This record gives sequence, C-alpha cells and structure tokens, in this order.
Amino acid sequence: MSLDTIIYGNTLQVWLTSLAIVIATWIVLRLFERVVLHRLHALAKRTSTDWDDLAAHVLGKTSTLFLLVVGVYFGARPLELGNQAPRIIAAVTVVALLVQAGLWANGLIEFWLDRYRKRQEDLSSITTMNALAFMSKVAAWVVVLLLVLGNLGVDITGLLTGVGIGGIAIALAVQKILSDLFASLTIVLDKPFVLGDFLIVDDLMGTVEHIGLKSTRLTSISGEQLVFSNTDLLSSRIRNYGRMQERRAVFTIGVTYDTPRDKLRKLPELLQKAVESQEKTRFDRSHLKTFGDFSINFETVYYIGDSAYKTYMDIQQAVNLAVHRMFEDEGIEFAFPTQTVHLVGEAAPAKSS
Repeated sequence: MSLDTIIYGNTLQVWLTSLAIVIATWIVLRLFERVVLHRLHALAKRTSTDWDDLAAHVLGKTSTLFLLVVGVYFGARPLELGNQAPRIIAAVTVVALLVQAGLWANGLIEFWLDRYRKRQEDLSSITTMNALAFMSKVAAWVVVLLLVLGNLGVDITGLLTGVGIGGIAIALAVQKILSDLFASLTIVLDKPFVLGDFLIVDDLMGTVEHIGLKSTRLTSISGEQLVFSNTDLLSSRIRNYGRMQERRAVFTIGVTYDTPRDKLRKLPELLQKAVESQEKTRFDRSHLKTFGDFSINFETVYYIGDSAYKTYMDIQQAVNLAVHRMFEDEGIEFAFPTQTVHLVGEAAPAKSS
C-alpha cells in the first residue's frame, strides 16, 4: 500500500495528513491550556482578587474530548468527504462547544458557591445557596439542551411552548412554595437577620435558630418554637434586637412634695452620678418632668452599650440600688400613693337663752 492509495475518496497521504492535524491540534490546545492554567495559578498566589482564581477554575473544566473534537474539525478540512460529512462534523463540533459551555457555566457556579461557603458561617444560608446553585445548573443545562436540539435540526418551538405551559402550570401549583423559596433567597442575600438574632414579629418574639428554604424557626423566651413562613416573615414589621448597638433606658422616680427645693435641684446630679457609676453606660439627661398627684417626678434617660437584655437588667438594678443609697444618705424620701382629706366643719348653732 502506497501513499497514493485511494481510501474512501482520499489518498492515504491525505488521511495521514488529516490525522497529523488532529493530533497536532489536540496537543497544541492541550499545551496552551496547561501553560495558561500554570500562569493563572501563579498569578492567583500573588494577588488577593478572585478573578484569576475564577479564570483558572473555569479553564480547568475544559474537556479533553472537546479538544479532540476541535482537532477532528480542523483535521477534516483537507479531506474530500462529500456534502453530508462536513455538515455532520460541523454539527458535532457545535454540540461539543455547547456542552463545553455548559461545563464552563457549571465551573463558574461551583466557584461562586465555594467562595460563599468559605465566607459564610450560617449553615442554613449555605443550604439555601446550594439549592440555588442546583437550580442554576439545571437551568444552564436546559438551555444547552435546547441549543443542541436546535442545532441538530429539531423544531423546538413546540417543545418550548409545552415547557412554557407546563412551567406556568407548575408555578401556579407551587406558587406558595416558590414565594417562600425566593423569600429565603432574599433573607440570605439581604440579611435582615441572621442566626442568633432576637426578633419581635408583631406580638411574638424569639431567637432565630434556623433559616430554611420554606420557613424560619425562632425559639421564644418561654421555650416553645415559633415557625414563620419566609414570605409572611418578610411581609411583617420585624424588630431586630440583634442589630442593636446600644439600648436606651428610661426610668422615672417620684419624691414627696415636702422635699426641700435645694434637694430637688440636686436630684438630677445625684441621678447622673448613679448612672455614670456603672460600666457600659452613657448618660443622656435627667429632669424634673411633672408634678404628679402625690409626687414630684424626675425622668432620667441613659444608654447601655450592650444589646443583651440581661446586661440591661443588671445595670438597671445596680442604678436603682445606687439611687436608693444616695436618697438614704441625702434624707430624700420616695413618694408612694397617698391621699390627704381636708374636713371642713360647719359652725355650731347659737344656744337660745
């Protein structure tokens, strides 16, 4: 058998040339991929950005079979294969390119999810993002499948119509579930609260213990578990005490009306000292506020640099004890509910003689 031997319409020399092009193309592309990956990894070690890591991770998803298909595409150029074979090779190459694009898209999603896991300590948030990543991968492969079918000559118009109608029907059937799912995604991304935050929702309150795909669970002060659907929770007005930087404290003290005026003037200063003697407090004001039915009332406002309710109560107790001691030292009496009754008697009638 010589190089001029005809095999399927081409000489053996042309077939060998085509095979050499296939092998050379595959080797060149593979070497190019390795070199670029090596440089990207080296660059990633010297920088703190994620772009070079992302490029290296996505490029690493390149399939050897895809490179071989590209080699076959270029290797078939010198061959005389009639009219049908080049179309088939071109179609296979396009399909391989679309599948490879799907692999690159999966690599992009995996890289993003991996980076999110490393920065996130909230396990429930990671579960939600895993579900989102899974749906993103499914959507990417559905798009790839439709493009592949379109390039293979399949009429996908009817298929798209059927998928659209089916999708609408499914969406209507699971509307509540999808609503809760997207609400869960909103909670994860926007972070109106996280695990451990103390929330008040309407007249219910508790500590967040779990954020799921459909519901969020709180543990109330009395110990029972409160379950909210994510949609209902986001549509409510939430008071998040977990984000409180400092707590405002207000208390009112009443003294008796027979307290001397000089001691009344001194009272705000005494109350300020009682507050400032405690750690984590920031005094705001203290004033004679009102004349009550049985007491002269002083209002004091201060801030506590800790959001914990126990800390607030401990400091308030210490302030109250300090005030009690100061009042005792100064001889100031606390007022308590009293009522004074004035009796007016009529004059006795004159006696007749």
